[in-house]
Amino acid sequence: MRLVTFGLAALLLLVNGQLWFGDNGMGRVVELGALLRTQQAENDAARSRNERLESEVRDLQEGLEMVEEKARLELGMVKPDEILVQIKPRR
Repeated sequence: MRLVTFGLAALLLLVNGQLWFGDNGMGRVVELGALLRTQQAENDAARSRNERLESEVRDLQEGLEMVEEKARLELGMVKPDEILVQIKPRR
Protein backbone atom coordinates (compact mmCIF):
# COMPACT_ATOMS: atom_id res chain seq x y z
CA MET A 1 0.00 0.00 0.00
CA ARG A 2 2.85 2.37 0.81
CA LEU A 3 4.41 1.69 -2.56
CA VAL A 4 1.23 2.77 -4.36
CA THR A 5 1.03 5.92 -2.21
CA PHE A 6 4.63 6.83 -2.93
CA GLY A 7 4.14 6.09 -6.63
CA LEU A 8 1.09 8.33 -6.82
CA ALA A 9 2.87 11.08 -4.87
CA ALA A 10 5.83 10.87 -7.28
CA LEU A 11 3.48 11.13 -10.27
CA LEU A 12 1.75 14.11 -8.67
CA LEU A 13 5.11 15.84 -8.12
CA LEU A 14 6.17 15.06 -11.69
CA VAL A 15 2.98 16.49 -13.19
CA ASN A 16 3.10 19.50 -10.88
CA GLY A 17 6.75 20.09 -11.78
CA GLN A 18 5.88 20.05 -15.48
CA LEU A 19 3.11 22.56 -14.80
CA TRP A 20 5.44 25.03 -13.09
CA PHE A 21 8.79 24.45 -14.75
CA GLY A 22 8.04 22.78 -18.10
CA ASP A 23 8.22 24.33 -21.57
CA ASN A 24 4.59 25.42 -21.43
CA GLY A 25 4.53 26.10 -17.71
CA MET A 26 3.75 29.17 -15.67
CA GLY A 27 6.76 31.07 -17.03
CA ARG A 28 5.35 30.79 -20.53
CA VAL A 29 1.92 31.88 -19.27
CA VAL A 30 3.42 35.02 -17.74
CA GLU A 31 5.39 35.71 -20.93
CA LEU A 32 2.30 35.30 -23.10
CA GLY A 33 0.33 37.56 -20.75
CA ALA A 34 2.90 40.33 -21.24
CA LEU A 35 2.80 39.84 -25.02
CA LEU A 36 -0.99 39.97 -24.92
CA ARG A 37 -0.99 43.28 -23.02
CA THR A 38 1.49 44.76 -25.51
CA GLN A 39 -0.60 43.62 -28.46
CA GLN A 40 -3.78 44.99 -26.88
CA ALA A 41 -2.11 48.39 -26.43
CA GLU A 42 -1.02 48.38 -30.08
CA ASN A 43 -4.53 47.37 -31.15
CA ASP A 44 -6.06 50.20 -29.10
CA ALA A 45 -3.70 52.72 -30.71
CA ALA A 46 -4.52 51.40 -34.19
CA ARG A 47 -8.23 51.43 -33.40
CA SER A 48 -8.14 55.10 -32.33
CA ARG A 49 -6.11 55.99 -35.42
CA ASN A 50 -8.63 54.18 -37.62
CA GLU A 51 -11.50 56.04 -35.95
CA ARG A 52 -9.76 59.38 -36.58
CA LEU A 53 -9.18 58.48 -40.23
CA GLU A 54 -12.76 57.27 -40.62
CA SER A 55 -14.03 60.55 -39.20
CA GLU A 56 -11.79 62.49 -41.56
CA VAL A 57 -12.99 60.49 -44.58
CA ARG A 58 -16.61 61.05 -43.53
CA ASP A 59 -15.95 64.79 -43.24
CA LEU A 60 -14.33 64.86 -46.67
CA GLN A 61 -17.27 63.03 -48.20
CA GLU A 62 -19.92 65.24 -46.58
CA GLY A 63 -18.67 68.76 -46.98
CA LEU A 64 -16.22 71.12 -48.56
CA GLU A 65 -15.21 72.80 -45.30
CA MET A 66 -12.78 70.00 -44.50
CA VAL A 67 -11.34 70.12 -48.02
CA GLU A 68 -10.81 73.86 -47.71
CA GLU A 69 -9.20 73.48 -44.28
CA LYS A 70 -6.83 70.77 -45.53
CA ALA A 71 -5.90 72.87 -48.59
CA ARG A 72 -5.11 75.85 -46.35
CA LEU A 73 -3.15 73.99 -43.67
CA GLU A 74 -1.30 71.34 -45.64
CA LEU A 75 -0.86 72.99 -49.03
CA GLY A 76 -0.78 76.67 -48.07
CA MET A 77 -3.56 77.58 -50.50
CA VAL A 78 -5.41 80.89 -50.20
CA LYS A 79 -8.55 82.35 -51.72
CA PRO A 80 -8.17 84.80 -54.64
CA ASP A 81 -8.50 88.02 -52.58
CA GLU A 82 -6.63 86.86 -49.48
CA ILE A 83 -3.12 87.69 -48.30
CA LEU A 84 -1.13 84.99 -46.54
CA VAL A 85 1.00 86.08 -43.58
CA GLN A 86 3.31 83.56 -41.92
CA ILE A 87 4.99 84.26 -38.61
CA LYS A 88 7.98 82.12 -37.67
CA PRO A 89 8.45 81.37 -33.98
CA ARG A 90 11.64 82.59 -32.28
CA ARG A 91 14.32 80.03 -31.55
